[in-house]
Formats: sequence, structure tokens, C-alpha cells
Amino acid sequence: MSVAGKDVLLDLYKMMVRIRFFEEKARTLVLEGRMLTGLHLYCGEEAIAAGVCSCLRETDCITSTHRGHGHCIAKGADTKRMMAELFGRATGYCKGKGGSMHIADRAKGIIGANGIVGAGIPIATGVAFAQKYNGEDNITVAFFGDGASNRGTFHESLNMAAALGLPVVFVCENNKYAMSTSFEYHSNNPTIAQRARAYEIPGAYVDDGNDVLAVRAAAMDAVERARRGDGPTLLEFVTWRRYGHFLNDPQNYKDPDEDEYWMANDPIPRCERLLMDESLASQSDLEAIKAEIAEETEQAARFGEESPEPAYEVLFEDLWV
Repeated sequence: MSVAGKDVLLDLYKMMVRIRFFEEKARTLVLEGRMLTGLHLYCGEEAIAAGVCSCLRETDCITSTHRGHGHCIAKGADTKRMMAELFGRATGYCKGKGGSMHIADRAKGIIGANGIVGAGIPIATGVAFAQKYNGEDNITVAFFGDGASNRGTFHESLNMAAALGLPVVFVCENNKYAMSTSFEYHSNNPTIAQRARAYEIPGAYVDDGNDVLAVRAAAMDAVERARRGDGPTLLEFVTWRRYGHFLNDPQNYKDPDEDEYWMANDPIPRCERLLMDESLASQSDLEAIKAEIAEETEQAARFGEESPEPAYEVLFEDLWV
């Protein structure tokens, strides 16, 4: 029997399917020429966003990346407003001005996705500092990729968070490639998690980040530790993106055997098998869930496509400078 229980496992499954369907629909819309935007698809990595965010409260915060749709959806973002933002419409989260890489929703604790590699890490550290300074019972999660772990912002943030005992969880989604550069080439460390030792904080390495329950278990420990006031944790989840770094990336740098292995270990079919093997859901139950989420996704796409474009007069509104 799953340690998570039926309701938790079903919720994790629904969230992973919701993320996958959103991404696949956006991909289709771009390929059909109906949506004009760049995309960095999260397909294949859904277990991490779903597993980590299932441990969070609505008042907790996250920062995200250029590949951030999954994080935003898992934290509770409205897929209609997300889709509208991808279409560049006035009803989008950033009124059509931010696009795919800059979705934010303060009400849901989504401090913002970020197109700059590694930029969300110090922002999350700053948010966690504010949470501790204000005496809040909230924590912050910083999502980032393996490429960002080599940025100065990563090391500066871990040092500050460790020194000040901040309530932040650093989540590295190691999909084994920083754009087209392999992890083995760009890092001399066997794992990113081991870098936590330099700052005297816990580092947890999960070599199967497509196992949603393993992700949830590691995240729960780190979140509870941060909420107790025991400081930050560095988590590393090894995963695999089904598509390229960007939509038209040919991925000729990938090892075909490795690609075949990870594609066979897609987190969604694995969760389906677990649900059925443990008699928590039938095939018809799962098909009904997917049909419901497919319709939800279609409604989001229609809302986005049919929403009005921003008026020329608002071009210079909401700017800092």
C-alpha cells in the first residue's frame, strides 16, 4: 500500500496530468501557428513540481525558471490566465506583457518565473529572509536547473541562507543537460546535492526524480525542517525532459539509449500503474480523470485565444523604470 494514501496519490496524479496536458496543448498551439511564443516545455519533469508543491501551503512561496509552467500550476495558478499570458492577451497574469517565462501570482505565493538562469535563487533567499524577519510561519522554495547550480547566485544564496538559518528549500531539477551541455561535462561533482556540505546544511540526492512519492518524501522532510526554523536544505532530483531545451531543439546531443530509458520511466504512466496495482483506481477511473482535465485545458486554451489583446495605451504601465 502506498505510504501516501489514496487521496494524496490521486491528487499527485491529477496534478501531473494537468501540467502535462497544459504543456502539450501549448506545444500544439505553437506548432499550429495559433500561439506566437517561445516555449521551454516541462513535460517529463512533472513529478518534481507536483511532489514538492504538495507539501506547501498556499501562503508559502516559490520562485521558478524559464521552464516554469509546471511549478506555477502545481502551486495553484489559474491555467486560463496562464494560457492567456502565453497568447499575449490582456487577461493574462502579466496582462500579456510577460509571456511564458515570467508568470507570477502573489496571491498564490508564486513570486515569479524568471527567464534569467539562476535569478530565482537569490529572490527566494530574500523572500525567506523577509518571512523570518517578519516572524511568519511560511517557507520558500527555489526551483532551478542543473545549469543554474554553477552560477554565482547559487553559491551566494546557499551561503546566506545557511548563515542566517533561513526557511528556504533549494530544489535542483537535474534533467542532465544545461541547454545542450551534459551535467558530466559542466560539473566535476558527481552530485549537486553534495555541495550542501560546503555550507553545513543538509543535501538530499534523489536519483529517480520521476518517482513522485520519493520526491514528496524528500520535500516533506526539507519543508518541515524549514518551517521548524532549522534552516535551508538543498534537494537534487534527477529527471529527464521529453522535449528539447526549447520547442525546435533537435536534441541530437542526447544519448538515444538514455533517452529510451527515461522515456520508459515517464512519471505519469508509472503513477497510473501504482494506482492500479494497489487497487486505488481503475483504468476507467484514470480515463475519466484525464477526460475532465483535457476539457479543463481546452477551456483554458479557448479563454486565452478569445481574450482581447492589450490596448496600446497600457504599453508603458506596470513598468519599474
